[in-house]
Amino acid sequence: MNGIKVAAKLCEKENELSFKEKFEIARLLEKLCADVIEFPELSNGKEDTLLIRTCASFVKNSVLSVAVASKEEADEAERALSGAKNSALRVELRVSPVGMEYFHHKKAPKMLEWVKELVSYAKSKSEKVYFCALDATRAEEDFLSEVLSAAAEAGANAVYLSDDAGEMLPDEFASFAEKYVKSLSIPVGVAVSDKNGFALSSALLAVKKGVKAVRAVLSGDGVSLETLAESVKNSGARNGYSTAITYTELHRTMARVQGILSGGQDREQAKPFISDEPFVSLDAKDGKEAVVSAAEKLGYDLSDEDADKVFEEFLRVAEKKRVGAKELDAIVASAALQVPATYKLVSYVVNNGNVIRSSAQITLQKGEETLCGIMMGNGPIDAAFLCLESILGIHYELDDFEIQSVTEGKEAMGSALVKLRKDGKLYSGKGISTDVIGASIRAYINAVNKIAYEEE
Repeated sequence: MNGIKVAAKLCEKENELSFKEKFEIARLLEKLCADVIEFPELSNGKEDTLLIRTCASFVKNSVLSVAVASKEEADEAERALSGAKNSALRVELRVSPVGMEYFHHKKAPKMLEWVKELVSYAKSKSEKVYFCALDATRAEEDFLSEVLSAAAEAGANAVYLSDDAGEMLPDEFASFAEKYVKSLSIPVGVAVSDKNGFALSSALLAVKKGVKAVRAVLSGDGVSLETLAESVKNSGARNGYSTAITYTELHRTMARVQGILSGGQDREQAKPFISDEPFVSLDAKDGKEAVVSAAEKLGYDLSDEDADKVFEEFLRVAEKKRVGAKELDAIVASAALQVPATYKLVSYVVNNGNVIRSSAQITLQKGEETLCGIMMGNGPIDAAFLCLESILGIHYELDDFEIQSVTEGKEAMGSALVKLRKDGKLYSGKGISTDVIGASIRAYINAVNKIAYEEE
Protein backbone atom coordinates (compact mmCIF):
# COMPACT_ATOMS: atom_id res chain seq x y z
CA MET A 1 0.00 0.00 0.00
CA ASN A 2 1.47 3.36 -1.09
CA GLY A 3 1.06 5.89 1.73
CA ILE A 4 0.45 9.38 0.33
CA LYS A 5 1.83 12.27 2.37
CA VAL A 6 -0.68 15.12 2.37
CA ALA A 7 0.77 18.65 2.57
CA ALA A 8 -2.03 21.12 3.34
CA LYS A 9 -1.59 24.76 2.37
CA LEU A 10 -2.95 26.95 5.18
CA CYS A 11 -5.21 28.93 2.79
CA GLU A 12 -5.31 31.07 -0.32
CA LYS A 13 -6.95 33.90 1.68
CA GLU A 14 -4.04 34.11 4.13
CA ASN A 15 -4.00 37.91 4.37
CA GLU A 16 -7.75 38.12 4.94
CA LEU A 17 -7.73 36.01 8.12
CA SER A 18 -7.12 37.09 11.69
CA PHE A 19 -4.42 35.65 13.93
CA LYS A 20 -7.00 33.58 15.79
CA GLU A 21 -8.49 32.20 12.56
CA LYS A 22 -5.11 31.12 11.19
CA PHE A 23 -4.27 29.47 14.49
CA GLU A 24 -7.63 27.67 14.57
CA ILE A 25 -7.15 26.33 11.03
CA ALA A 26 -3.70 24.99 11.94
CA ARG A 27 -5.22 23.24 14.97
CA LEU A 28 -7.91 21.68 12.81
CA LEU A 29 -5.36 20.42 10.27
CA GLU A 30 -3.33 18.84 13.06
CA LYS A 31 -6.51 17.20 14.36
CA LEU A 32 -7.19 15.93 10.85
CA CYS A 33 -3.69 14.34 10.78
CA ALA A 34 -2.36 16.30 7.78
CA ASP A 35 1.26 15.25 7.33
CA VAL A 36 2.47 18.80 6.59
CA ILE A 37 0.91 22.18 7.37
CA GLU A 38 2.27 24.76 4.92
CA PHE A 39 2.68 28.43 5.80
CA PRO A 40 3.65 31.11 3.23
CA GLU A 41 6.65 33.40 3.56
CA LEU A 42 6.75 35.35 6.82
CA SER A 43 5.70 38.65 5.30
CA ASN A 44 4.10 40.23 8.37
CA GLY A 45 7.13 40.14 10.64
CA LYS A 46 6.30 39.79 14.34
CA GLU A 47 2.71 38.68 13.80
CA ASP A 48 3.68 35.80 11.48
CA THR A 49 6.52 34.77 13.80
CA LEU A 50 4.17 34.78 16.79
CA LEU A 51 1.64 32.69 14.83
CA ILE A 52 4.24 30.03 13.98
CA ARG A 53 5.55 29.92 17.55
CA THR A 54 2.05 29.63 18.98
CA CYS A 55 1.18 26.83 16.55
CA ALA A 56 4.47 25.10 17.41
CA SER A 57 3.36 24.85 21.04
CA PHE A 58 0.37 22.67 20.13
CA VAL A 59 1.10 21.05 16.77
CA LYS A 60 3.03 17.90 17.70
CA ASN A 61 2.42 15.44 14.87
CA SER A 62 2.16 17.47 11.66
CA VAL A 63 5.27 19.06 10.15
CA LEU A 64 5.13 22.87 10.19
CA SER A 65 6.60 24.07 6.89
CA VAL A 66 7.45 27.68 5.99
CA ALA A 67 8.22 28.90 2.45
CA VAL A 68 11.55 30.64 1.79
CA ALA A 69 13.11 32.11 -1.35
CA SER A 70 16.20 33.77 0.12
CA LYS A 71 18.76 33.28 2.88
CA GLU A 72 17.20 36.10 4.89
CA GLU A 73 13.82 34.38 4.75
CA ALA A 74 15.47 31.10 5.78
CA ASP A 75 16.98 32.80 8.84
CA GLU A 76 13.64 34.32 9.82
CA ALA A 77 11.76 31.04 9.31
CA GLU A 78 14.33 29.14 11.37
CA ARG A 79 13.80 31.50 14.30
CA ALA A 80 10.03 31.20 14.06
CA LEU A 81 10.17 27.38 13.93
CA SER A 82 12.68 27.02 16.77
CA GLY A 83 10.09 25.62 19.19
CA ALA A 84 8.41 23.22 16.74
CA LYS A 85 8.65 19.47 17.33
CA ASN A 86 8.49 18.79 13.55
CA SER A 87 9.47 21.52 11.11
CA ALA A 88 10.76 22.06 7.60
CA LEU A 89 11.96 24.88 5.39
CA ARG A 90 10.28 24.87 1.97
CA VAL A 91 12.44 26.38 -0.77
CA GLU A 92 10.08 27.59 -3.51
CA LEU A 93 11.63 28.80 -6.78
CA ARG A 94 10.31 29.15 -10.32
CA VAL A 95 12.12 27.09 -12.92
CA SER A 96 10.42 28.01 -16.21
CA PRO A 97 12.45 30.37 -18.48
CA VAL A 98 9.95 33.23 -18.04
CA GLY A 99 9.51 32.64 -14.32
CA MET A 100 13.25 32.60 -13.62
CA GLU A 101 13.86 35.91 -15.36
CA TYR A 102 10.72 37.73 -14.23
CA PHE A 103 10.66 36.66 -10.55
CA HIS A 104 14.29 35.81 -9.79
CA HIS A 105 16.10 37.84 -12.48
CA LYS A 106 18.32 34.89 -13.34
CA LYS A 107 19.03 32.81 -16.39
CA ALA A 108 19.43 29.01 -16.27
CA PRO A 109 23.16 28.73 -15.26
CA LYS A 110 22.83 31.26 -12.43
CA MET A 111 19.54 29.75 -11.34
CA LEU A 112 21.11 26.32 -11.04
CA GLU A 113 23.85 27.76 -8.81
CA TRP A 114 21.26 29.58 -6.71
CA VAL A 115 19.21 26.41 -6.17
CA LYS A 116 22.30 24.57 -4.91
CA GLU A 117 23.31 27.47 -2.66
CA LEU A 118 19.88 28.17 -1.16
CA VAL A 119 18.93 24.53 -0.56
CA SER A 120 22.33 23.92 1.05
CA TYR A 121 21.89 27.00 3.25
CA ALA A 122 18.36 25.94 4.24
CA LYS A 123 19.71 22.50 5.11
CA SER A 124 22.17 24.11 7.52
CA LYS A 125 19.18 25.69 9.26
CA SER A 126 16.74 22.76 9.29
CA GLU A 127 16.89 18.98 9.33
CA LYS A 128 14.04 18.83 6.81
CA VAL A 129 14.13 20.82 3.57
CA TYR A 130 11.65 20.51 0.71
CA PHE A 131 12.39 21.94 -2.74
CA CYS A 132 9.35 23.06 -4.74
CA ALA A 133 9.94 23.55 -8.46
CA LEU A 134 7.25 26.06 -9.33
CA ASP A 135 5.95 26.07 -12.92
CA ALA A 136 7.88 22.84 -13.49
CA THR A 137 5.78 21.66 -16.42
CA ARG A 138 6.86 24.72 -18.45
CA ALA A 139 10.56 24.30 -17.63
CA GLU A 140 13.07 23.02 -20.19
CA GLU A 141 13.37 19.28 -19.63
CA ASP A 142 17.16 19.05 -19.35
CA PHE A 143 17.34 22.05 -17.05
CA LEU A 144 14.59 20.71 -14.79
CA SER A 145 16.46 17.42 -14.42
CA GLU A 146 19.63 19.32 -13.46
CA VAL A 147 17.77 21.51 -10.94
CA LEU A 148 16.05 18.59 -9.21
CA SER A 149 19.29 16.60 -9.03
CA ALA A 150 21.11 19.66 -7.66
CA ALA A 151 18.46 20.15 -4.97
CA ALA A 152 18.74 16.49 -3.96
CA GLU A 153 22.56 16.68 -3.81
CA ALA A 154 22.35 19.88 -1.73
CA GLY A 155 20.35 18.05 0.93
CA ALA A 156 16.66 18.35 0.02
CA ASN A 157 14.60 15.61 1.67
CA ALA A 158 11.94 15.74 -1.04
CA VAL A 159 11.11 17.66 -4.21
CA TYR A 160 7.73 18.85 -5.45
CA LEU A 161 6.77 19.31 -9.10
CA SER A 162 4.25 22.06 -9.68
CA ASP A 163 1.94 22.33 -12.69
CA ASP A 164 0.96 25.97 -12.20
CA ALA A 165 -0.36 26.31 -15.73
CA GLY A 166 -2.69 23.31 -15.50
CA GLU A 167 -2.02 22.63 -19.18
CA MET A 168 -1.26 18.90 -19.02
CA LEU A 169 -3.91 16.20 -19.18
CA PRO A 170 -3.89 13.78 -16.21
CA ASP A 171 -2.11 10.91 -18.01
CA GLU A 172 0.44 13.33 -19.49
CA PHE A 173 1.20 14.82 -16.07
CA ALA A 174 1.51 11.37 -14.49
CA SER A 175 4.08 10.33 -17.14
CA PHE A 176 5.90 13.65 -16.60
CA ALA A 177 6.17 13.01 -12.85
CA GLU A 178 7.13 9.35 -13.32
CA LYS A 179 10.40 10.31 -15.07
CA TYR A 180 11.63 12.07 -11.94
CA VAL A 181 10.30 9.41 -9.59
CA LYS A 182 12.63 6.97 -11.40
CA SER A 183 15.63 9.29 -11.73
CA LEU A 184 15.76 10.73 -8.20
CA SER A 185 16.72 8.94 -4.99
CA ILE A 186 14.47 11.12 -2.79
CA PRO A 187 10.63 11.24 -2.65
CA VAL A 188 8.77 13.23 -5.29
CA GLY A 189 5.56 15.15 -4.57
CA VAL A 190 3.21 17.11 -6.81
CA ALA A 191 1.15 20.29 -6.77
CA VAL A 192 -1.42 20.66 -9.54
CA SER A 193 -3.54 23.58 -10.73
CA ASP A 194 -7.25 22.93 -11.16
CA LYS A 195 -7.79 25.53 -13.89
CA ASN A 196 -9.21 22.87 -16.21
CA GLY A 197 -10.68 20.59 -13.53
CA PHE A 198 -7.88 18.00 -13.82
CA ALA A 199 -6.08 18.53 -10.50
CA LEU A 200 -7.42 15.54 -8.57
CA SER A 201 -7.13 13.13 -11.51
CA SER A 202 -3.61 14.32 -12.30
CA ALA A 203 -2.49 13.94 -8.68
CA LEU A 204 -3.95 10.46 -8.21
CA LEU A 205 -2.56 9.14 -11.52
CA ALA A 206 0.84 10.53 -10.50
CA VAL A 207 0.53 8.68 -7.19
CA LYS A 208 -0.07 5.45 -9.12
CA LYS A 209 3.22 6.16 -10.92
CA GLY A 210 5.12 6.38 -7.64
CA VAL A 211 4.67 9.96 -6.40
CA LYS A 212 4.78 10.02 -2.58
CA ALA A 213 3.14 13.32 -1.65
CA VAL A 214 0.38 15.68 -2.81
CA ARG A 215 0.12 19.37 -1.93
CA ALA A 216 -3.54 20.16 -1.24
CA VAL A 217 -5.44 23.40 -0.67
CA LEU A 218 -8.32 24.31 1.62
CA SER A 219 -9.73 26.74 -0.93
CA GLY A 220 -8.73 28.23 -4.25
CA ASP A 221 -6.75 26.73 -7.12
CA GLY A 222 -5.31 23.26 -6.56
CA VAL A 223 -6.16 19.79 -5.31
CA SER A 224 -8.90 20.13 -2.69
CA LEU A 225 -7.86 18.50 0.58
CA GLU A 226 -11.38 17.28 1.29
CA THR A 227 -11.88 15.87 -2.22
CA LEU A 228 -8.47 14.20 -2.21
CA ALA A 229 -9.09 12.52 1.15
CA GLU A 230 -12.59 11.44 0.15
CA SER A 231 -11.30 9.94 -3.12
CA VAL A 232 -8.56 8.00 -1.36
CA LYS A 233 -11.06 6.79 1.22
CA ASN A 234 -13.36 5.48 -1.52
CA SER A 235 -10.87 4.10 -4.05
CA GLY A 236 -7.54 3.84 -2.23
CA ALA A 237 -7.79 0.19 -1.22
CA ARG A 238 -8.64 -0.82 -4.78
CA ASN A 239 -5.74 1.16 -6.24
CA GLY A 240 -3.11 0.53 -3.57
CA TYR A 241 -2.74 3.90 -1.83
CA SER A 242 -3.79 5.51 1.46
CA THR A 243 -3.37 8.66 3.58
CA ALA A 244 -3.09 9.33 7.31
CA ILE A 245 -6.12 11.65 7.20
CA THR A 246 -8.72 10.92 9.88
CA TYR A 247 -11.71 10.21 7.66
CA THR A 248 -14.22 10.14 10.53
CA GLU A 249 -13.38 13.79 11.24
CA LEU A 250 -13.02 14.85 7.61
CA HIS A 251 -16.36 16.48 6.79
CA ARG A 252 -16.98 18.02 10.19
CA THR A 253 -13.48 19.48 10.36
CA MET A 254 -13.54 20.79 6.80
CA ALA A 255 -16.95 22.35 7.45
CA ARG A 256 -15.40 24.27 10.33
CA VAL A 257 -12.51 25.37 8.11
CA GLN A 258 -14.88 26.53 5.37
CA GLY A 259 -16.91 28.40 7.98
CA ILE A 260 -13.77 30.29 8.98
CA LEU A 261 -12.84 30.98 5.36
CA SER A 262 -16.33 32.10 4.32
CA GLY A 263 -15.79 35.55 5.81
CA GLY A 264 -17.94 38.34 7.24
CA GLN A 265 -21.55 37.68 8.15
CA ASP A 266 -21.53 34.29 6.45
CA ARG A 267 -18.75 33.16 8.78
CA GLU A 268 -20.73 34.13 11.89
CA GLN A 269 -23.86 32.42 10.60
CA ALA A 270 -21.98 29.25 9.70
CA LYS A 271 -20.19 28.74 12.98
CA PRO A 272 -23.04 27.39 15.16
CA PHE A 273 -23.88 24.79 12.53
CA ILE A 274 -20.34 23.54 11.86
CA SER A 275 -18.69 23.61 15.26
CA ASP A 276 -17.86 20.34 16.99
CA GLU A 277 -19.27 21.93 20.16
CA PRO A 278 -22.97 21.49 21.02
CA PHE A 279 -25.27 23.70 18.95
CA VAL A 280 -26.17 26.96 20.70
CA SER A 281 -28.20 29.81 19.22
CA LEU A 282 -29.85 32.25 21.63
CA ASP A 283 -31.32 35.76 21.43
CA ALA A 284 -32.67 38.38 23.83
CA LYS A 285 -36.07 36.64 23.94
CA ASP A 286 -34.60 33.54 25.59
CA GLY A 287 -35.00 33.26 29.34
CA LYS A 288 -32.60 32.40 32.11
CA GLU A 289 -33.56 28.72 32.04
CA ALA A 290 -32.62 28.41 28.34
CA VAL A 291 -29.29 30.15 28.91
CA VAL A 292 -28.39 27.91 31.86
CA SER A 293 -29.39 24.84 29.84
CA ALA A 294 -27.15 25.95 26.96
CA ALA A 295 -24.26 26.48 29.38
CA GLU A 296 -24.77 22.94 30.67
CA LYS A 297 -24.47 21.64 27.10
CA LEU A 298 -21.04 23.31 26.95
CA GLY A 299 -20.01 21.50 30.15
CA TYR A 300 -20.60 24.21 32.77
CA ASP A 301 -22.38 23.47 36.06
CA LEU A 302 -23.47 26.94 37.23
CA SER A 303 -24.48 27.82 40.77
CA ASP A 304 -27.56 30.01 41.24
CA GLU A 305 -25.31 33.04 41.81
CA ASP A 306 -23.25 32.33 38.70
CA ALA A 307 -26.38 31.70 36.66
CA ASP A 308 -27.66 35.18 37.58
CA LYS A 309 -24.33 36.76 36.55
CA VAL A 310 -24.25 34.87 33.27
CA PHE A 311 -27.84 35.73 32.41
CA GLU A 312 -27.28 39.40 33.15
CA GLU A 313 -24.20 39.49 30.87
CA PHE A 314 -26.04 37.41 28.25
CA LEU A 315 -28.85 40.00 28.03
CA ARG A 316 -26.30 42.77 27.46
CA VAL A 317 -24.70 40.88 24.58
CA ALA A 318 -27.95 39.52 23.14
CA GLU A 319 -29.27 43.06 22.62
CA LYS A 320 -26.74 43.44 19.80
CA LYS A 321 -26.40 39.94 18.29
CA ARG A 322 -27.39 36.30 18.53
CA VAL A 323 -25.33 34.31 21.01
CA GLY A 324 -23.66 31.11 19.82
CA ALA A 325 -21.44 28.57 21.59
CA LYS A 326 -18.31 30.71 21.34
CA GLU A 327 -20.04 33.83 22.66
CA LEU A 328 -21.62 31.92 25.56
CA ASP A 329 -18.21 30.42 26.35
CA ALA A 330 -16.76 33.91 26.64
CA ILE A 331 -19.68 35.12 28.76
CA VAL A 332 -19.26 32.25 31.24
CA ALA A 333 -15.50 32.81 31.34
CA SER A 334 -15.81 36.52 32.07
CA ALA A 335 -18.96 36.66 34.23
CA ALA A 336 -19.23 33.38 36.13
CA LEU A 337 -17.13 31.48 38.57
CA GLN A 338 -15.15 34.55 39.60
CA VAL A 339 -13.57 33.48 42.88
CA PRO A 340 -10.97 34.71 45.38
CA ALA A 341 -7.45 34.12 44.04
CA THR A 342 -5.87 31.15 45.81
CA TYR A 343 -2.85 31.59 43.54
CA LYS A 344 -1.53 34.98 42.43
CA LEU A 345 1.01 35.53 39.68
CA VAL A 346 4.10 37.32 40.99
CA SER A 347 6.41 37.11 37.98
CA TYR A 348 7.30 35.09 34.92
CA VAL A 349 10.31 34.86 32.62
CA VAL A 350 9.99 32.90 29.38
CA ASN A 351 13.00 32.34 27.12
CA ASN A 352 12.73 31.27 23.51
CA GLY A 353 15.13 31.35 20.57
CA ASN A 354 16.65 29.50 17.65
CA VAL A 355 19.61 28.13 19.62
CA ILE A 356 17.90 27.22 22.89
CA ARG A 357 14.92 25.15 23.94
CA SER A 358 12.01 27.20 25.30
CA SER A 359 11.98 27.56 29.08
CA ALA A 360 9.72 29.21 31.65
CA GLN A 361 10.42 30.41 35.20
CA ILE A 362 7.26 31.37 37.11
CA THR A 363 6.67 32.58 40.66
CA LEU A 364 3.26 32.33 42.34
CA GLN A 365 1.98 33.50 45.70
CA LYS A 366 -0.33 31.29 47.78
CA GLY A 367 -1.19 33.05 51.02
CA GLU A 368 2.13 33.73 52.71
CA GLU A 369 3.90 31.05 50.68
CA THR A 370 5.99 31.81 47.58
CA LEU A 371 6.05 29.04 44.97
CA CYS A 372 8.61 28.90 42.16
CA GLY A 373 9.19 26.58 39.23
CA ILE A 374 11.36 26.20 36.13
CA MET A 375 10.50 23.96 33.18
CA MET A 376 11.38 23.48 29.53
CA GLY A 377 8.93 22.70 26.72
CA ASN A 378 8.20 22.66 23.02
CA GLY A 379 7.54 26.36 22.59
CA PRO A 380 7.06 29.18 25.12
CA ILE A 381 3.41 28.50 26.01
CA ASP A 382 3.99 24.76 26.40
CA ALA A 383 6.94 25.51 28.72
CA ALA A 384 4.80 27.94 30.75
CA PHE A 385 1.94 25.46 31.21
CA LEU A 386 4.36 22.67 32.19
CA CYS A 387 5.98 25.03 34.69
CA LEU A 388 2.60 25.83 36.28
CA GLU A 389 1.85 22.10 36.52
CA SER A 390 5.17 21.51 38.28
CA ILE A 391 4.44 24.29 40.79
CA LEU A 392 0.91 23.06 41.49
CA GLY A 393 2.01 19.42 41.61
CA ILE A 394 -1.00 18.24 39.61
CA HIS A 395 -1.85 17.70 35.96
CA TYR A 396 -5.15 19.03 34.67
CA GLU A 397 -6.50 18.01 31.27
CA LEU A 398 -6.18 20.97 28.90
CA ASP A 399 -9.56 20.82 27.17
CA ASP A 400 -9.09 23.90 24.98
CA PHE A 401 -6.87 26.90 24.47
CA GLU A 402 -7.68 29.90 22.29
CA ILE A 403 -5.99 33.13 21.36
CA GLN A 404 -8.77 35.67 21.55
CA SER A 405 -7.01 38.70 20.06
CA VAL A 406 -3.53 40.02 19.30
CA THR A 407 -2.57 43.61 18.43
CA GLU A 408 0.70 45.11 17.25
CA GLY A 409 2.72 48.02 18.59
CA LYS A 410 4.24 49.16 21.88
CA GLU A 411 0.90 48.89 23.70
CA ALA A 412 -0.01 45.49 22.23
CA MET A 413 -2.55 43.46 24.19
CA GLY A 414 -3.13 39.73 24.06
CA SER A 415 -6.19 37.85 25.33
CA ALA A 416 -6.35 34.09 25.94
CA LEU A 417 -8.98 31.56 27.02
CA VAL A 418 -7.96 28.33 28.78
CA LYS A 419 -10.29 25.46 29.66
CA LEU A 420 -9.18 22.84 32.20
CA ARG A 421 -11.09 19.68 32.99
CA LYS A 422 -11.07 17.94 36.38
CA ASP A 423 -13.18 14.90 37.20
CA GLY A 424 -15.19 15.52 34.04
CA LYS A 425 -16.08 19.10 34.97
CA LEU A 426 -14.97 22.08 32.88
CA TYR A 427 -13.35 25.21 34.32
CA SER A 428 -12.52 28.17 32.10
CA GLY A 429 -10.16 31.05 32.72
CA LYS A 430 -9.52 34.22 30.78
CA GLY A 431 -6.34 36.28 30.89
CA ILE A 432 -5.28 39.59 29.40
CA SER A 433 -1.71 40.84 29.22
CA THR A 434 0.67 42.82 27.03
CA ASP A 435 1.65 39.59 25.29
CA VAL A 436 0.04 36.27 24.43
CA ILE A 437 2.30 34.27 26.74
CA GLY A 438 1.42 36.43 29.74
CA ALA A 439 -2.26 36.27 28.86
CA SER A 440 -2.07 32.48 28.61
CA ILE A 441 -0.38 32.14 32.02
CA ARG A 442 -2.99 34.38 33.66
CA ALA A 443 -5.84 32.46 31.99
CA TYR A 444 -4.44 29.14 33.24
CA ILE A 445 -4.09 30.48 36.80
CA ASN A 446 -7.62 31.91 36.64
CA ALA A 447 -9.00 28.46 35.78
CA VAL A 448 -6.89 26.80 38.51
CA ASN A 449 -8.22 29.27 41.10
CA LYS A 450 -11.77 28.20 40.28
CA ILE A 451 -10.81 24.55 40.81
CA ALA A 452 -9.04 25.36 44.09
CA TYR A 453 -11.98 27.42 45.38
CA GLU A 454 -14.47 24.64 44.70
CA GLU A 455 -12.21 22.05 46.36
CA GLU A 456 -11.88 24.20 49.46
